[in-house]
Amino acid sequence: MKIEALIKEIKFDERGLIPAIIQDAETKQVLMMAYMNRQALIKTLESGKTYFYSRSRKKLWLKGETSGHIQSVRSIFLDCDADTLLVQVKQVKAACHTGYYTCFYRKMDAREGSLKVVGKKIFDPKKVY
Repeated sequence: MKIEALIKEIKFDERGLIPAIIQDAETKQVLMMAYMNRQALIKTLESGKTYFYSRSRKKLWLKGETSGHIQSVRSIFLDCDADTLLVQVKQVKAACHTGYYTCFYRKMDAREGSLKVVGKKIFDPKKVY
């Protein structure tokens, strides 16, 4: 199936976006969630690196373009409703711009009404950005 045929299978939302859950291909740890538009998905499929669409900046971006912490795509799965992607990657250094390996480094504690940091900081963002 060619890339254009694959794109036709995708149900982008009314803004032309699809959520993409990014997962470490080896450990299966969820690293981050971002959005892709048609162009980001095509560039990801063609290059083997993850591209996303920034809703705040309204532009395409390559994960790791500033930090060097790129994601090499190992596989991409489409969910049963064709409206969410699961992208398995090999992550260089860390996925989160705050310095953690995963963006999901805080755990909710309902009994205490708090967030607990459960991840380990990998790098100092002030030295990277």
